[in-house]
Amino acid sequence: MAPQPLGPDSLTWKYFGDWRTLLMALWAGSMQNMHPELGAGVEEHSRFFAERWQRLFRSLYPIGGVVYDGPRAAETARTVRGYHDTIQGVDSRGRRYHALNPGTFYWAHSTFFMLTVIAAERMMGGLSEEQKRRLFDEHVQWYALYGMSMRPVPGSWEEFGEYWEHMCTEVLEDNKATRDVLDLRGLDKPPFAAWLPDPLWRPLRVLIAKQFVWFTVGMYHPAVRERLGYRWSRRDEALHRLTGRAIGFAFRFVPHDRRFHPRARAGWQRVRGDVPADVPLVETPARNLPPLSERDSSTHYVPREVS
Repeated sequence: MAPQPLGPDSLTWKYFGDWRTLLMALWAGSMQNMHPELGAGVEEHSRFFAERWQRLFRSLYPIGGVVYDGPRAAETARTVRGYHDTIQGVDSRGRRYHALNPGTFYWAHSTFFMLTVIAAERMMGGLSEEQKRRLFDEHVQWYALYGMSMRPVPGSWEEFGEYWEHMCTEVLEDNKATRDVLDLRGLDKPPFAAWLPDPLWRPLRVLIAKQFVWFTVGMYHPAVRERLGYRWSRRDEALHRLTGRAIGFAFRFVPHDRRFHPRARAGWQRVRGDVPADVPLVETPARNLPPLSERDSSTHYVPREVS
């Protein structure tokens, strides 16, 4: 039986496409890059750091589509998997890597799952143990759409906890790709703040970088925090949880559809019948596209409609 896409009755639909998860982008990127194979692939193949905002915002569309594209989600998943076909090599320690190695590909997916869990716990009102188990089952259904080996996937929420503990304490490493993600000193202005004068952005960037790294460190597993050399006090923890609750409170005043990324929002609109079920998928705007010289690369998502 072919894998079935998630639908609007799932908890994943409720949480994953919410704009609040974007506040965890630094967490997800650094956690992914700490995987030895994934970090090597990013270091040797990615131009992420030359177009940080554009890459982040355009990636939200296909990644979100695997959850929200309904009957077209499996096709979206195969497309996303295809972006990784040629990412392979030998790292600086002589270790071979390939982005489609089952354990490597699943690690990236597991961080999206845990992003959903942590965001829901910290900024969306919390989760019961039953809801965590439900989200686990949904993440397995979601992952099956990629057509990858299911061998690395834990068999239960409890087994996933053991997997996560093992990865954080025994496998993840401090490497260049991780440090580059966490280094926001040269961060460009985000697209929505392009109007800010440079003299105002430079000091503002320092403050934003400090706060984003702090917010990210608060969501790390203690072993990851220690490996990267960060300290975390009880005061930090209390303030972090208070910040999450404040964000959650503020979002109570945001209309339902406006809480969601455009690809997710379009999914909700289709299932409600606000737009036809076969309406073309929402794609990234042209401002997020890679440089012209790289748009023919098989590793890039470049929709025909906006290329």
